[in-house]
Amino acid sequence: MDRYDVAIVGGGPAGAAAAYEAASRGAEAVVLEKGVPRADRDGLGPDSTDAAGMLDYWIEIMGIDPDELPDDVILQELSGTEFEGPTESLRLERTGMEADYPHFGYTFQRARMDDWLIERAEDAGAEYRVEASVTGVDSDLTGDPEHTVSLRNGEEIQADRLVLSDGPQRQVTNRVLDPLLPDGQDITDYVGTTKANHIAYQEHREFPEDAIEKDMLRFWWGAMPGETAYPWVFPNDGTVARVGLTMPIGLDIDDFPNQEEYLLLDADDDSIPSGSEYIERLLERAYPEYDLEDFPLVEDRGKRDGTETYAISSTRPIDSPTGAGIAIAGGAMGTTSAFHEGGYHVAVRSGAIAGELAATRRLEAYNEAWKEAIGDEILRNVSFADIVADYEPADWDRAFSTARKLMQREGSLIGFSPRAGFSGLKLFAQYWWTKRKFRDGGYVQLHEDEFEV
Repeated sequence: MDRYDVAIVGGGPAGAAAAYEAASRGAEAVVLEKGVPRADRDGLGPDSTDAAGMLDYWIEIMGIDPDELPDDVILQELSGTEFEGPTESLRLERTGMEADYPHFGYTFQRARMDDWLIERAEDAGAEYRVEASVTGVDSDLTGDPEHTVSLRNGEEIQADRLVLSDGPQRQVTNRVLDPLLPDGQDITDYVGTTKANHIAYQEHREFPEDAIEKDMLRFWWGAMPGETAYPWVFPNDGTVARVGLTMPIGLDIDDFPNQEEYLLLDADDDSIPSGSEYIERLLERAYPEYDLEDFPLVEDRGKRDGTETYAISSTRPIDSPTGAGIAIAGGAMGTTSAFHEGGYHVAVRSGAIAGELAATRRLEAYNEAWKEAIGDEILRNVSFADIVADYEPADWDRAFSTARKLMQREGSLIGFSPRAGFSGLKLFAQYWWTKRKFRDGGYVQLHEDEFEV
C-alpha cells in the first residue's frame, strides 16, 4: 500500500493548487482524479467546464501572475461588462476594486488553464493520477489522523492529511463528512447536490464580426426565471464566443405565472426550456438583425460538439473538520457562486492554502486562513445573492436604473451618489444590512465545532 503525506481528491483548480503548494514544501503529495474526456484536450482530465472569465481583483485573490501563464491560456483581454435588464441596462468599465492588473479582466481557456496547474504541480514533485476514481475513505481518528483511500481499481493508499476538492457535486466529500456529523444530521442538508446547486450549459458559437464586442462580457438579468438564473456571452478568441446560461436545478414553470415578463419564455411554454432552446431564443431576440444560422456552432471546441453542461455550487461555504486531518477546498466547500458564474479564483486560493497547511502540519489553521484570504469575496457573493434571490424582471430594471445613478465616475460603481435619491439609499442600506447579517464568518453554514471529531 502506497503512503503519502497528503492525498488530494479531485484534480481541478483547487486540487492542482493544493498539490503544487504541498509538493513545493517537500510533502509527498498525490492527486486522485477520476478523469473525463473533452474534445479540446488530449487525454483525460478534470471536468473543466466553465464560462472562464477572470476579473482584475479576482487575479489578486487567485494569487497567480498572468505573466506566468502560457500564451494559449488567456483568450481575450476585457475592458468591461454589459448588464441587460428587460428595458434598462448598465455598462461597467471598471470593477471599482483595487487591483494591479491593467485591464478589466480576461477570458481564458479553462481546460488549458487546468492543464497548466496540473503541469505546475507535477513539476513541483506531486504525483497526479488520472482514472483514479475514489470509492471510499476510511479515517482512523483514534490517534493522529490516518486516512485510507480506496480506489475503483481495488488499490488503497494511506495519507496523514486529506484535501477534498472534488467540486460542487461532492461525490466523495459528502461520504467523508457524513460520519463526522452528530446522529440525525446529514451533510446533504448543507451541501446537497440536487437541491442546492445550479446547472449551467454553454455553446461555442461563431459570431458575425459586427455582432460582438470582443472585449466585453454581456449578461442578461430577468430574462429567465429562477434564483440567480441568467444567460451570458463571453468572448473568446477572434469572433468565437461562449453563449451560455445558469439556472437552479428542478425548476417548475408553474411556479412562474408571469412568464410573459421573461424575455426567454414563450406564453405557451408548458415546461422550462432546455439549455439549447434558451440559447437559440437568446440569439434570436438579443440579435434580431441576424438569423440563427449566422451563429454556427464551433463543434471542435468544448466538452463535446461545441457544447458543455456542468454544475455550479450555489450553497454557502462550510468549514473543514481539521481535527480529523481534513481540509475541504474549492467547489466542494461551497466557495463558488452561481451569482457570478463559478469561482475559479477562490478555488485556486483555497486549494493553495489547504496544500500549504497540510504540508507543514498546520491544518488546524485552515478555516481561519481561508476566511482571511477569500472571506470578503464570499461575503460579497453571499450578500448579493441573498438580495436578488426573489427578484423578478421589473426588479432588475429598477436595480440597473438605480445603479447607473450610483456611478460616481464613468464606468465604475464605487459608492453612493446623492443623485441616486431614495432608491439609491435603499439599495445601499439593503446591501449594508445584508453584509452585516453575514459578517464575522456568518456566511459559513456549517462550522468546525459542529463536527464530532
